[in-house]
Amino acid sequence: MKSISLKILSILLLTISISCKKEKNTEIPEIASTRIKYAKGFDIVDKKGIKQLIIKAAYQNAAEVFVYTIEKKTTQKSASKSEVLQVPIDKIVVTSTTHIPMVELLGEETSIVGFPHSKYVSSEKTRQLIDAGKITEIGKESSLNTEILLDLQPELVVGYSVTSADKSLTTIKKSGIHVIYNGDWLEETPLGRAEWLKFFGVLFDKEKQADSIFKVIEANYLEAKHIAFKAKKQPTILSGAIMSKDIWNLPAGESFVAQYLKDANLNYLWQNSEGKGSLSLSFESVFDKAKNADFWIAPGYFSSKEQLLKSNGLYAEFDSFKNDRIYSPAIKKGKTGGVLYYELALTRPDLVLKDIIKITHPNLLPNYSLTFFEKMQ
Repeated sequence: MKSISLKILSILLLTISISCKKEKNTEIPEIASTRIKYAKGFDIVDKKGIKQLIIKAAYQNAAEVFVYTIEKKTTQKSASKSEVLQVPIDKIVVTSTTHIPMVELLGEETSIVGFPHSKYVSSEKTRQLIDAGKITEIGKESSLNTEILLDLQPELVVGYSVTSADKSLTTIKKSGIHVIYNGDWLEETPLGRAEWLKFFGVLFDKEKQADSIFKVIEANYLEAKHIAFKAKKQPTILSGAIMSKDIWNLPAGESFVAQYLKDANLNYLWQNSEGKGSLSLSFESVFDKAKNADFWIAPGYFSSKEQLLKSNGLYAEFDSFKNDRIYSPAIKKGKTGGVLYYELALTRPDLVLKDIIKITHPNLLPNYSLTFFEKMQ
């Protein structure tokens, strides 16, 4: 997560150069052609022979649009008033575990020189680089150590922010190091999130490779969805749990999580609710509606039935608890404790969907083994 795990609890992959110009309004430049199919937060466009990377949603409720003009490194620098970032990127800092699988899919993990709160990284390839001292720790939790980062002198920092421009990233940008906000986590559909792979394809001048990889992920996802709709029954689904103050948080009906459940041909009991984030409900209202639900998918951060009962003994009254049909993505972790789901799931929605289908329609995927989820014991 960005660490995305932290964000989920507080709110789950050139020979080019880039010149940056920040638009002070909300207008998006006129587009001649676009290369993006699902994602809404960014675009890659060609306009009169000029390629642009446009970040339309850098953080929640962002009013600014960020435009980056893309030029080949081998060409002479343009006379633009904006600074030009030389690429392909040889030294990059990424700040979310969700960035790492995308960089790895493009074979560019050795370009990462710094990462914050690296203990959350689960990938074995990147973990080896961290353990070998080739990726420097640049902060703890949500705080970046700007002094260490500046000493690394990366060509680019790919950052994120929840509600506004990050102050530490602003300091880095003022020092002359380019900063680009990545809003992958704000996307409203599973494939929209995964399509941010193309964002990294631009940065490493591997657009064709990124497009090719994404097409495979997309095809796998759509194939799994097609398989799911061969099921004759729609099991009922409960999700979420009480996180604080007796309030049950669960996915709203227009959220990307609800989209997974819909594409898995399931009857999510709150699928008709409004909202793209989460719902905050009383225990009583959830119990009344979902007491007899067939499956309980993703019960918050809980990883065992014992933890659930210590939190609230009434959880034992749900049929899904009694019938051992609770499945969590919080159980599978890397060797340093990072949750695999929070790192890789955004890039591989096809595997998430297959997991959910395997759990709820097991006969449809007889030879598939779960990647992210495990049955809660």
